[in-house]
Amino acid sequence: MALQYQGTLTPDVLVCGGGCAGIGATLGAARSGVSTLLVEWAGFAGGILTAVGLPYFDGIADIGSDRIVTRGVPLELFVRMGGCKPDATHIHPHNPVVNNIEALKLLLDRMLRAEPQLSFLYHSFVCGVERDGDRIGAVIVANKSGLLAVKPKVVVDCTGDADVAAWSGAPTEKHAELQPLSLHFRVGHVKQTPEVFDRCRAAVIRAHERGELPMFYGPGVSFMFADDEVYVHGIRVAADATDPHQLTAAEVQGREDAWAMFEAWKAEVPEFADAYFIDSGPCIGVRETRRIVGRHVLTEEEITRSCRFDDAIATGCWYLDQHPNRATVGSAQDTPKVQPTPYDIPYRSLLPREVSNLLVAGRCHSATQLAASSTRVATTAMAMGEAAGVAAAIAVCNKSTLPELDHVRLRDTLARRDAGSFTDHEPATIRRHMQIKRGLKPEQLA
Repeated sequence: MALQYQGTLTPDVLVCGGGCAGIGATLGAARSGVSTLLVEWAGFAGGILTAVGLPYFDGIADIGSDRIVTRGVPLELFVRMGGCKPDATHIHPHNPVVNNIEALKLLLDRMLRAEPQLSFLYHSFVCGVERDGDRIGAVIVANKSGLLAVKPKVVVDCTGDADVAAWSGAPTEKHAELQPLSLHFRVGHVKQTPEVFDRCRAAVIRAHERGELPMFYGPGVSFMFADDEVYVHGIRVAADATDPHQLTAAEVQGREDAWAMFEAWKAEVPEFADAYFIDSGPCIGVRETRRIVGRHVLTEEEITRSCRFDDAIATGCWYLDQHPNRATVGSAQDTPKVQPTPYDIPYRSLLPREVSNLLVAGRCHSATQLAASSTRVATTAMAMGEAAGVAAAIAVCNKSTLPELDHVRLRDTLARRDAGSFTDHEPATIRRHMQIKRGLKPEQLA
């Protein structure tokens, strides 16, 4: 029996997923003047920042100098949240915090509603793909209307799990051992003392030794939202989030582990005597699942050598942040930290093979497992998304395929938006950017 669709939508660009990469892609496309549709499974946008509750703007600034290397939509968003001034060149600390998650949800709603070329659907799941030759002919979306067929000119996969790419037949990869998932949570009415951090760690270690807590890391305990409220990142659950059974089990285990931490602190840490569990993130955070095998696979060697790419469209700066599937005390890793200087992310790493009207942005772009442990963070994903959205719009306006797209034009367009790649080892690109900022036309550039 053929599927019965309740309607058909025909935007120029369809963005699948409204997390960090999806926000960048949606605004990048819509602000380029093409009709854009965003579909997001949650009731709000923001992904890891809102649906998981990890409030860090990781990747916006170089850890060595605090210099802002990720501008465009990520910086605009941080400025509008009151994090810095529009003309800021440095941010301290290098991984600043979104100070109010509910305010961020509201800001994202307002930014999406402000774009006349943009429509968006929350509570809508991408659930299938129809292939037409080397193109995606339709993406199937499920929501309260039933099944909708969306038939765009270009699709941008920002699902995090490369769902659209995988279902369309584009090559993807997934390691046998994936990085663990993490549930984030908050506890209120905690007394802030110099000793509380060490006491929390000692209590968690004892709970782990008693068998009450299978895995953990850190734990990270921060008074970031209020003087008497702690935000905790320390839960670690092994699972493959593309398997619905494992993902369900991970959500359940994450809540069990968060409660085990809370109970250990209530029983053993004096500062938690009157504490109460506020909430956990709406969903568990996923670090790694599928990645596309794209036109270029970014490697950790290229990252650590800060290799230059002619088609660079974003700058990464986060360390190689690969979490093991075991308990680690005091930090997320039990190996030495590798911190690269700011590096290029090439446009080709957003281009899947075998599908001509699909781009992929965010943690599922084309990279090795270790390289992706750096590129996966919030603002780097957002920058990749913005580049993908702008590229999609250029392809629509030029009636060209994505692999044929002129990357020089893409970089020029991003530079006009104060976005794109801003690595120290590209003085010509920075000079070009500054010329554009002074109002020179592309044909006048040196």
